[in-house]
Amino acid sequence: MTFNQSSLFGQIDDLQDLAIIERPIRRSLKTAEEIEKLTVDEDLNDIERAVFLLSSGQDVQRASVVVNLPNLVRQNPAETFRRVVPKVREVLHVAGVEMQLAAAGSFLTILQDDIILIQTHTHSILQIVLLNLDHRDAVVSNAWLETLLSAIDALPKETIRQEILNPLVSKAQLSQSVQARLASCRILGKVASKFECQMVKKDLLPLVRSLCQDVEYEVRSCMCRQLENIARGIGVDHTKAVVLPELVELARDEGSTVRLAAFDTIVNLLEMFDSDDRTRVIFPLVKAFCEKCFKADEAVLASLSFQYGRLCHGLSGSFTEDQHLWFLEFYKKLCILGLHLENGHCESQAYPLELERKYELVRKNCAYNFPAMVLFADPKCFLSELYPTFSSLCNDPEISVRRTAAAGFHEVAKLLGPNVHYIHKELVTLLQDDSLEVLDALMNSLQETLELATLRGDGAGADSKQVSVPDLIPALAAAEQKAAASLRWRVHERLLQRYACLPRVISGDQIYFRFLQRMFTIITTNNVLPVQREAARTLCVFLRYNRKLEQRQEIIGKVVDQLAQGKSYWNRLRYLDLCEIAMELFSKSYFCKHFLAPALELVNDPVANVRYKLCCMLPRLKSTIRLPSEKPLLQQLEFCVRRLLCREKDKDVVSTIRKTVLDLDKMDITEPYHKRHERDLLDQKKEKEENLLLEMEQLERQQSEGKLTIDKHADKKRRDSKTGLSVAKNMSGSTSGAALSTSAGKEKKAKLARSRSLSSHPTTSKMVNSDKPPKGKESSSGPGTTKGTLVPINDDTLRSHHFSTASTSMSSTPSTSMPVLIRSNTTNTLDHRSNGTKDTQSRKLTIQRKSNSFGMQSGRE
Repeated sequence: MTFNQSSLFGQIDDLQDLAIIERPIRRSLKTAEEIEKLTVDEDLNDIERAVFLLSSGQDVQRASVVVNLPNLVRQNPAETFRRVVPKVREVLHVAGVEMQLAAAGSFLTILQDDIILIQTHTHSILQIVLLNLDHRDAVVSNAWLETLLSAIDALPKETIRQEILNPLVSKAQLSQSVQARLASCRILGKVASKFECQMVKKDLLPLVRSLCQDVEYEVRSCMCRQLENIARGIGVDHTKAVVLPELVELARDEGSTVRLAAFDTIVNLLEMFDSDDRTRVIFPLVKAFCEKCFKADEAVLASLSFQYGRLCHGLSGSFTEDQHLWFLEFYKKLCILGLHLENGHCESQAYPLELERKYELVRKNCAYNFPAMVLFADPKCFLSELYPTFSSLCNDPEISVRRTAAAGFHEVAKLLGPNVHYIHKELVTLLQDDSLEVLDALMNSLQETLELATLRGDGAGADSKQVSVPDLIPALAAAEQKAAASLRWRVHERLLQRYACLPRVISGDQIYFRFLQRMFTIITTNNVLPVQREAARTLCVFLRYNRKLEQRQEIIGKVVDQLAQGKSYWNRLRYLDLCEIAMELFSKSYFCKHFLAPALELVNDPVANVRYKLCCMLPRLKSTIRLPSEKPLLQQLEFCVRRLLCREKDKDVVSTIRKTVLDLDKMDITEPYHKRHERDLLDQKKEKEENLLLEMEQLERQQSEGKLTIDKHADKKRRDSKTGLSVAKNMSGSTSGAALSTSAGKEKKAKLARSRSLSSHPTTSKMVNSDKPPKGKESSSGPGTTKGTLVPINDDTLRSHHFSTASTSMSSTPSTSMPVLIRSNTTNTLDHRSNGTKDTQSRKLTIQRKSNSFGMQSGRE
């Protein structure tokens, strides 16, 4: 036997095996007899078909009739209730769980949709519901009970009184089953809000008292939880007289579940008790309950800790100072339950696993209630009362506790207001947490948290000042690195999305040097597309709110160099994604100036995917071009379209560019005017914001330059003052009182002689005239004492202001002296080839003015 023959026989054996496998499938098909049973006469109408299927159909067919029952009632209610509903009632006696649940849903729909118009129809439906409340299966029984409770809201009072309350009296007796009595408790709580106070007090309260004193703790607990609805139904006065004594008795019950139900009900009804009841009854009761739970009932501690915030907030108005302190101290004990302090850190003790899980849940609930406890203790007392507790929760060994503390961190920061710096350390701790779950919980409100943490003042308004959080920037960078290193890319994406708020929190230089390069790295190296796109969006936000022109130009240069002109086609695709984001964030003019041209150059990209994406973006790119100022860009875009139409070989790109051409032609025609107008208004708003940022940048630059100038003048002033003071000391030490008068007379004569000598030396005057500054500056430079050296800064300022004012007023009001000064200055500056006569006259005029000025100065002295 050859190899080919053996392989052929092997294939035949495989086919025989397949035939054997198919035989059971063929046997499992329906036989002709079974098909005959499932066949229904086509001449039957809907009602007859439903009756036939309920009588002799399969379970599937019966279930379909039950599900379709609301439609039958809508079409023909009389015949449905006369012929179909009785059959359904018979079928439900032997029906399975699925059909029972389907029937409960169908009857609820019928009762709620106001389909029934006759009282007898309602009676028949409610009889079926009440009958199945005692079903042996607990799931089915609860389903019918939920149907009845939901239907009570839609039923009239008289129907409830006759069809529900009358049978309820017998079902609430001790002779009935526990399941029936539990159903009676829930029905009583539901119907209490439907009737008047007197009717509830007369007919329902006796049943309520008997069920509160039932022998089964389950019934007592269930009835206790319904006392809230009973109290709201009978009002405040009767609640104090009837419901409060029952609650006090149930709070002292031997069953922990009953005590817990009483505690929850008391917390929910606190607003219905007056201050006297809270002080005399509620506080001792709750205090005893808390102490008992803390010592011997760990199972109830979880629910107690969950309700503790509401309890303290509801009772805070009635507490004395000692009571207030006791509740606060008890809360602190709950926050460290199951922990012990070692070297200032909380560490978990060795407990059985079940007990350890209970303690963890208690601390988690305490972290959930911490904002309410800050309000209870007064935020002004946070540092002394609650800060150690909050630090313990943020450093808890269990992840669930730290995650809950992180989720409510922004609420605590909001309550602290100007004292938010107390929890800066805890914010950094949570950002540096080892668990990504904690970081993810902190992400939900990270923007609000950071804005609150970096504001100091009475609010978040314009008067608030930004403060720096120690180690915040390294913590944010470490959190991003940790999320990037994990496999949970959605956490990383959310973190990058939240980092878009950083321009409101930290300075532009910090963003530029610590986060921008990281965004470029993520865009170019990360393997998850949503993360790359979110990093591109965050990068655009950083660019949008950067105030330094040099940094913006460098960022845009990097974007074009690393993305638009990158070696990897993946980076070039990311540049097109970035362009889509930039079109949303920036104005049309800004986008066209910096992003559009590199995008259009990708028409020559060697990778078809890049050209394909560019073709899809062409309509949006065209919408950013404004005519006629940006007509060259429109021509470049049209050239790209023609190039793609003529030279493109990839079939997907060709088909896309053909569709795009049609879209480009329809752009100005199909778009409604109001949408285009709204888009133009939004673009104008963006452009105004960008211009405002430019103005702010120029203003900050001018202020910084002015500050440097002022600092230089101040330094010069200090140096000159020190020099003048030393000269004055030397002069005062070398002269006596009698010599001062003699030296003063000699000094006057010397100054007069100096003025005459200056008038007789033309060489000196020529030097002064050729190298001197304008006239205004010359007048301040003369021989003088220490006082003369302290003047120049103010004189220069006043002088510049005077000359600016004079030059402004010269055009409107002619002056007699200023035109001469301006003319002489212009002549000396522009015309260097004047003749000797004019030079001699100007020199004489200058020397004469200078001698006159010295003569006036010596006369003053």
